[in-house]
Amino acid sequence: MSSAIASRRYASALLDVAVEANFLETVTEDLQKIQDVISGSRDLQMALKSPLVRGDKKASILEEIFRGQVGEKTMIFLKLLAVKKRANLLSEVVTEFGTLLDEKNGYLNADVKSAVRFSEEQARELVNGLSARTGKKIRAKMSLDESLIGGFTVKIGDTILDGSVSHQLQLLRKSLSAATA
Repeated sequence: MSSAIASRRYASALLDVAVEANFLETVTEDLQKIQDVISGSRDLQMALKSPLVRGDKKASILEEIFRGQVGEKTMIFLKLLAVKKRANLLSEVVTEFGTLLDEKNGYLNADVKSAVRFSEEQARELVNGLSARTGKKIRAKMSLDESLIGGFTVKIGDTILDGSVSHQLQLLRKSLSAATA
């Protein structure tokens, strides 16, 4: 089974149990703490991914690091991942959990790149337009990309909306090449 599928299954199972047992808020906070610690420690990342470190050893490493910092149910989940030899997927499981939680709550994350910085009003209009188009609440991450020359691109999941000048110039170049050939 691919790591993406396994990560999604574990995240989905955790989300389902957390909703059913009414500890969603706690597990969400715990997973954010876990992600922060993992992303800040290269040694922990290496230990979790190493095939030389046994599952029970990974479980005790996770317990030692997160004891007292995360809830009991989250700790049980961490140990389960380690014992099932899936501790190497922990970071991906946390990311998938966030994605599934956003889907459940009707949110979509959008990466917006623009040649110039949007005003607050322009950004609000763009987010409102994307919300109307998708039927979901949009959480936009804005960034600058001067290579676009002008305009902007929006990436939501696998969909890319490209309204940049550089893209329009590429399309024009292709159509002129095809016309002269």
